Amino acid sequence: MKRLMMIAALGLVVCLPLMSGAGDKNVTKPKYANLTYVPTADEVILKMFEMGKIGKEDVIFDLGCGGGRILYMAGKKFGARGVGLEINPDRIREAMDQAQKYDVGTLVEIRHGDALKPKDLPEASVVVMYMFPEFMNLWLPIAKEKLKPGTRILSHDYAFSDWAPDQTVTVRSSTRDHKVHMWTVKEKDAK
Repeated sequence: MKRLMMIAALGLVVCLPLMSGAGDKNVTKPKYANLTYVPTADEVILKMFEMGKIGKEDVIFDLGCGGGRILYMAGKKFGARGVGLEINPDRIREAMDQAQKYDVGTLVEIRHGDALKPKDLPEASVVVMYMFPEFMNLWLPIAKEKLKPGTRILSHDYAFSDWAPDQTVTVRSSTRDHKVHMWTVKEKDAK
């Protein structure tokens, strides 16, 4: 009888977290949570700046910002304001370290959060990303709904499956060739 009660108690300990949802990975995990991180080469970043015609008036959102270099470089070079969204706490720590290196004051804000749920996305005049196609296809309806006309979207290597880029350029870094794709958000009625 004692053994039966111990087994029942152990079963309860194992089942309670599952019944409460604590064992469900989808409760707190974002819809897209691939933590793969590959820094964007400086040559690619500079081409993004050129293609996007980045200026002081721009607000750049970097989805999956990693160490935040794109935002810090835009802040330093142009005085542009930047918002980085990152789900990996290790990358956020790296981004905080980068803040001291680039010394751009309050121009850049790094947030721990889901890149599919930016609270103030309509403020963006430019969105940059180096995300896999799975993310981009999840993000496309959000972009079309929330971004204002004229917003430039720049992507390193990957493109949307259902939206052809306005422009694609090949950039050579010290390691390989890269693609930079750019889209410009049109008026809602425009095709």
